Amino acid sequence: MTNELKGKVNYSTSGNIAILEVDNPPVNPLSSGVRAGLSEYITKANEDDSIEGIILTGAGRSFIAGADISEFGQTPDGPDLHTALKEIEYSKKPVLAAINGTALGGGLETALVCNYRMGTNKAIVGLPEVNLGLLPGAGGTQRLPRLIGPSQALKMMIAGTPLSAKKALQQGVIDAISENSLMDDAIVFLQEKIGSEVHPKVRDKNEKVLEARGDDNVLAEAKALAAKTRRGQFAPGQIIACVEAAINEDDFDIGMKKESEYFLECLMNPQREAMIHIFFGERAASKISDVPKDTPLLPIGSAGIVGSGTMGGGIAMNFANAGIPVLILDQDEKNLERGMGVIEKNYQMMVDRGRMSQEQKDVVMGLITPTLSYEDLSNVDIAVEAVYENLDLKQEIFKTLDTVTNDHAILASNTSGLDIDAIAASTNRPGKVVGTHFFSPANVMRLLEVVRGKDSSDETMATVMSIGKKMGKAAVVSLNAPGFIGNRMLAGYTHQANMLLLEGALPNQIDSALESFGMSMGPFRMLDLVGLDLGWRARKLADMETPLANKISDALCEQDRFGQKTSKGFYNYSEGSRAPNPAPENEAIYKEISDQNNIERREISDQEIIDRCILALVNEGARILEEGVAQRSGDMDIVYINGYGFPIWRGGPMFYANQLGLSEVINKMSNFSELDKNFWEPAPLLKKLADESGAFGEAPAPEDRSELLSFKMANMGGV
Repeated sequence: MTNELKGKVNYSTSGNIAILEVDNPPVNPLSSGVRAGLSEYITKANEDDSIEGIILTGAGRSFIAGADISEFGQTPDGPDLHTALKEIEYSKKPVLAAINGTALGGGLETALVCNYRMGTNKAIVGLPEVNLGLLPGAGGTQRLPRLIGPSQALKMMIAGTPLSAKKALQQGVIDAISENSLMDDAIVFLQEKIGSEVHPKVRDKNEKVLEARGDDNVLAEAKALAAKTRRGQFAPGQIIACVEAAINEDDFDIGMKKESEYFLECLMNPQREAMIHIFFGERAASKISDVPKDTPLLPIGSAGIVGSGTMGGGIAMNFANAGIPVLILDQDEKNLERGMGVIEKNYQMMVDRGRMSQEQKDVVMGLITPTLSYEDLSNVDIAVEAVYENLDLKQEIFKTLDTVTNDHAILASNTSGLDIDAIAASTNRPGKVVGTHFFSPANVMRLLEVVRGKDSSDETMATVMSIGKKMGKAAVVSLNAPGFIGNRMLAGYTHQANMLLLEGALPNQIDSALESFGMSMGPFRMLDLVGLDLGWRARKLADMETPLANKISDALCEQDRFGQKTSKGFYNYSEGSRAPNPAPENEAIYKEISDQNNIERREISDQEIIDRCILALVNEGARILEEGVAQRSGDMDIVYINGYGFPIWRGGPMFYANQLGLSEVINKMSNFSELDKNFWEPAPLLKKLADESGAFGEAPAPEDRSELLSFKMANMGGV
């Protein structure tokens, strides 16, 4: 290709086989030049009488990773994606997709228009568009059900999780795996097929969709899965509607037309913008603005964890899952045995659920070694302290770690809000000290707040962020400040929930309103889960007066209502169940506390509940941004979605405020200021942006604009 279209396709031959190699580094997105090249060279191969078969593959480590984000929303140069795919699908000569790496979104949809598919044993295939509020828009919803059956196709598209080559072969997504040279094996495979009179087209494979016709369970199970795993999201329902068309429409092209219509609806839905904001926000959050890209990373070949409790065990699992050997230390032998037992149980649960093989479990368990001696940590590259929140105790542990570990070792504290600089001051290596605030359970929750002390070195920060990525965490940098990012914002949220309770709303109404908004768990369910007694005991120990907002929870604690641990808190709990049941006996307490504090209880709307709790997050977030505790507004969105159950389809609290309009945020806060003038004083940055009709800054897109977004543009989707 000699024009200025982006990306290209290389054309070569091997005997009677034409080889089309997509060459658009680094991940081979379906850019304009790639689409043009596919159309041109499929035609060229078909017109060459010496060519009897065609292999489509990718240059480098990727087959085709999907659409090119830099072309999003533009009129495409050259052929659109559907035109290019149609050229492949109706090739007179058989086409084999030789999947040499990643085939996601449009990449897999390209493979699905080929007659055959072969992958290396490291190939990955998937249709992850749902993660961006979209659906596969280039035939994925119509072809995949025909290839592997509607039930499996729905599970794959609703989960949005890629399949390994082994699983793809088992399910029938690919026809073979190459264990040696992919191109040599692909040529042999295709030579065997060339003599066949008929080369299968996926669009013509109707047997599996006809089997599902009239079976209501297929769609019902998919709807139940979407309700459980994608609550409140728009795209999963559209995916199900597309597959329903694949099942019930006799004409394949009618299903394709419906897919395009439903794709456009997803494209226009505000959830799509919110979820793409989060996609780019995670990538932006992983970059520390003032740490050079070429900062050398410290080698991390081993780790030590101090504390074998819930957090310590979960953190140890993260290191083991990342392939890093880890020592887990506890000076109480029974605690250590108990902690190792919990780790083993967690892994066994994964085996029982089919998420891990027994062999994989044996490998990761083999990477975790218990110890009772600090001396055994002498050669670790990073040590993570994971004991309870007590500054004196943590400082003592860091003094010991500073003595027993090598000088090069990073020392990290899993603290949710203590002063990292005070901890670092107890060592002779403050540059190697950092906060690593994992969220519970640490082996499940994606968020990792990486807390930067005043002396934390660039190498330390870059290394810990790299480890977070290796663990699969959404890592966000926070400066050392009380509560860091997440818990500092949470304080205002729970304050408003408690004040709403004092003013007349009941826990169930407050929780239901916020869960309807999309929060995964309401504030009073959360408080019952964590334990009401934690704050109560701390206040008693400090001999401090109970703040107004905590008077009800402290009164409940005086009656041994600590939450789930005592089967009663704001709710009642049946034995062995975490399901909250109403506790009408508490209502007299609520009224009594309100009366004692001259608060007249009233009817409160669900909208007021949502506004007060969510805008409390926004206002504190603006202060955090202004103070530089967070690098960018998008970082706070990443924190709240990955650590606090904020709905991804709303884009996080700061993005939500932008969508609401900052002037409207100020108006609502002004109304609430009649209740509490000090609390609802707008952050200076929020007021400034509202006055200027501005918005919190969007997370910048990655520097490499060809990074895949695995979705189809409306015009590329044939809409």
